[in-house]
Amino acid sequence: MIFQRSIKNSVSAVGVGLHSGRKVCIELKPAKVDAGIIFKRTDIRPPIEIKVEPQAIKETRLSSTIGKGKIKISTVEHLMSALSASGIDNILIEVDGSEIPIMDGSSISFVYLIKSAIVYEQSELKKFAVIKDVIQVKDGEKFAKFEPYKGFLVDFTIDFPHPAFKEENNRVEIDFFKDSYVNHISRARTFGFMQEVEYLRSNGLARGGSLDNAIVLDEYKILNDEGLRYADEFVRHKILDAIGDLYMIGMPIIGKFIAYKSGHELNNKLLKLMLEQKSKWSIEYLDLKNEQTSTLATDYAEDKNQLGIKNLETHQ
Repeated sequence: MIFQRSIKNSVSAVGVGLHSGRKVCIELKPAKVDAGIIFKRTDIRPPIEIKVEPQAIKETRLSSTIGKGKIKISTVEHLMSALSASGIDNILIEVDGSEIPIMDGSSISFVYLIKSAIVYEQSELKKFAVIKDVIQVKDGEKFAKFEPYKGFLVDFTIDFPHPAFKEENNRVEIDFFKDSYVNHISRARTFGFMQEVEYLRSNGLARGGSLDNAIVLDEYKILNDEGLRYADEFVRHKILDAIGDLYMIGMPIIGKFIAYKSGHELNNKLLKLMLEQKSKWSIEYLDLKNEQTSTLATDYAEDKNQLGIKNLETHQ
């Protein structure tokens, strides 16, 4: 059996907000079984808690921004991606500002922060969202969809008309029951174009953005002296974002996620459609058997073997 996970001790980190440019502190704290992932703004009185769910997403233009009323927390996707890969089900995230710090533009700092805590299994079974039929959203030529699959596979394609985006590096297919999130995804950084950065700054945004926390491109090339961490880092970061966006459903997904030029908005629309099409997926738990698992599964099961699926609850 695979059980829910939380942390036993609080851990914290400090970084800069991408848009405000202000120092932000986050603290990860333990949470009870079935509590889910909860963000808490501590810089306002009284403090406001926002529970992770697809409907909590209020803005998607520059990042995934959650909110309750007028209170918002932006750029949650990188931390959510790290929580998903680490198998964390229940946690309280306190933040003393309106955005999660950007760190180096990837999720690796959050992975290390989670690993610095004492992660433990709780008393209740971990729930998984198991895709039973195709669920798809489209926006012109862009699309995002789920298909049934025994595992969690992401097939993502991007298409930017820029010399730095080589056609052979615009698509990545990765099966997280075979490949390592930490090795293949977690270090992929966010990216942006210089003309967009200048426009955002003129409108009071991207004040914390720099070559230290993003890949920046001018009209012809990458401006970062060290270049790319992966030859296909751009599309790998889109996968990193998508994993964080999809974890807004509140549980890991068993299925195939296929996307073409998708982003935060389309990812969120796919989750909301998923909630509407209740017959096309079910909530289940995983039973461990004697076949080899891999990374994402190992994050849940650690050194145990094989995943078999048993029904826990359905929506029908």
